[in-house]
Amino acid sequence: MGQADRIADALAAYVEAGQLAGAAALVWRPGREARVACAGWRDMEAGLPVARDTLFRIASLTKPVTSLAALTMLEEGRFALDEPITRWAPEFARMRVLRAVEGPLDATVPAERPITFEDLLTHRSGLTYGDFHQGPIARAYAEALGPDIDSPVPPETWIANLARLPLTDQPGTAFRYGRATDLLGFLLARIEGAPLGEVLQRRVLGPLGMADTGFVVPPEKRDRAARMYGFDDAGRLVRYVPPPGAPFLADRPAGMTYVSGGAGLWSTLDDYLVFARVFVEAGAPGGARLLRPETVALMTADRLTAEQRAQARLLGMNPFEGHGFGLGVAVVIDPAKAPVVRCRGGVGTVGWPGAFGGWWQADPTDGSVMIFLAHNQLQLEQLARGIGLGVYGAISEFHAMASAG
Repeated sequence: MGQADRIADALAAYVEAGQLAGAAALVWRPGREARVACAGWRDMEAGLPVARDTLFRIASLTKPVTSLAALTMLEEGRFALDEPITRWAPEFARMRVLRAVEGPLDATVPAERPITFEDLLTHRSGLTYGDFHQGPIARAYAEALGPDIDSPVPPETWIANLARLPLTDQPGTAFRYGRATDLLGFLLARIEGAPLGEVLQRRVLGPLGMADTGFVVPPEKRDRAARMYGFDDAGRLVRYVPPPGAPFLADRPAGMTYVSGGAGLWSTLDDYLVFARVFVEAGAPGGARLLRPETVALMTADRLTAEQRAQARLLGMNPFEGHGFGLGVAVVIDPAKAPVVRCRGGVGTVGWPGAFGGWWQADPTDGSVMIFLAHNQLQLEQLARGIGLGVYGAISEFHAMASAG
């Protein structure tokens, strides 16, 4: 039995146990054919299995793609890392900062300096996700910005509304995961004078041949799209029907102009493979130059201070045990301590997970790429009760098996 078959059997066990509706995984090493393992269903009710070309919502695996597009513009001198974003977004000229993250919205102090492009790329801008909080900032984010992925708020209004909200931290001082990459995407659109989807197509997706990646699934590809599944209160796997206020819609309206540069893309194993190869082939996967090697090195170097790594929290946990954070990607700085859930390999390995069970890593020390895609709608309150954690077990088992081969 080959490695791909063993991985497929391991994933099938999670499907049979009701932890996953389906998943697809890929291992690639230089000079070898990619090994692909699929298990379960992209549509359980229709009996359609997950296949190599299944389209998945990739959630926060979108963030590295948007960040990479930004780095192509950095190379051209369109902006500098330490440049205030106010040149392109004057709405953010006079920001306020909450005295306490969960405190009243009017209890603020002035921002000590403007937000920079590096702040956005490293999540040190003082922006957040409203769902991560219990205080007034949570409701303010929801009312001002709408859902995270499919929002009825047009981009220009979204930017203006975000600029009216207080920051959680002084710019540059603390890692706070949130809407920074969404804002970055809209700034790229302003700089280019084109919608973000066109910017990504021109700068990343087109040059890399990522023909199956985008913010919408066209009609002719919808039969390949994975339906979303979640869990009921008893932890049973069920078809997920987005309720009002959910992060995304089952059917995105044709006239919706908001797109999420932080979480909105759909993609496939093979599309994301060519993207991930940027990080193990010095910016030129298959010889197609996207970034200069020195820009890749800049992107994949830890930018956080020791204090910022120690104080960072994501879902109540420190996300940087063995990791740092570069420009849009986590980076391994201590392989012995780095948990798989972010990425785990040699020093300099990069990656980042997504909310629907997607995960990837690229390890420059051996040139390998691993990708795992699933379609579980993971809800914070359920995760806190231990419901939906099986996907992380599947990722860890996949990583162990792929690393052994």
